[in-house]
Amino acid sequence: MAVSARLSTYREGSLHAALKALYARPGDRVEEIVDGCVIDVVRDDELVEIQTASFASAARKLRRLVEDHRIALVHPIAVERWLVRVDADGVVGVRRRSPKRGLALDLFRELTAFPELVAHPNFRVELVLIREEEVRGPVPEGARYRYPREWWRLDRRLIEVVGILPVDNPTDLLALLPPGLPSQFTTADIAVASRRPKNLAMRAAFCLLRAGAVECVGKVGRLQIYQATDLNSTQ
Repeated sequence: MAVSARLSTYREGSLHAALKALYARPGDRVEEIVDGCVIDVVRDDELVEIQTASFASAARKLRRLVEDHRIALVHPIAVERWLVRVDADGVVGVRRRSPKRGLALDLFRELTAFPELVAHPNFRVELVLIREEEVRGPVPEGARYRYPREWWRLDRRLIEVVGILPVDNPTDLLALLPPGLPSQFTTADIAVASRRPKNLAMRAAFCLLRAGAVECVGKVGRLQIYQATDLNSTQ
């Protein structure tokens, strides 16, 4: 059984808690302080940090800890999502499947916070592909948003783990790109092949370049042309 340091987990989301329980092995310590930082799961040879949303909040912590500790960053991507609407009393009204399906490529949305860490020997990422429920409820009175809305996300719940994709080095990042790309490609190629917005393709290219997975070999119009580095082709 994993040992808890009894630190506060107030407002911890259901998805985060479920992944923490999934990764905690017998003898691990959960919510323990290491070098002044609270870590989700601590084991003798590795620190496991679970990020279900933005990586930016963990960037400073991870950059500092990775110099002295092996770190596994766990990030879920929902390949299937069910939307559950509840009223102000928590009574479920509608449950429907979202048309949006996550891709491994979506890692690049957040990895822009520290793409260079993928090349660090002490750092690795585990993408957990999941089916989840997203619980939505009425916007609390007085809450303000940039755009008007009638609901907000209350929680995310794990239904099932579909698979796990390891990203141990820059070469593994290339496997997250959509299939069918030519050996030399642009961000436009990524966007077309993945059917994802150009903004995500630009983030992917930025991360690949900063991690050393690709290099620029020319331009076509205003677009940079990328190809895998020699390092990746020989690994």
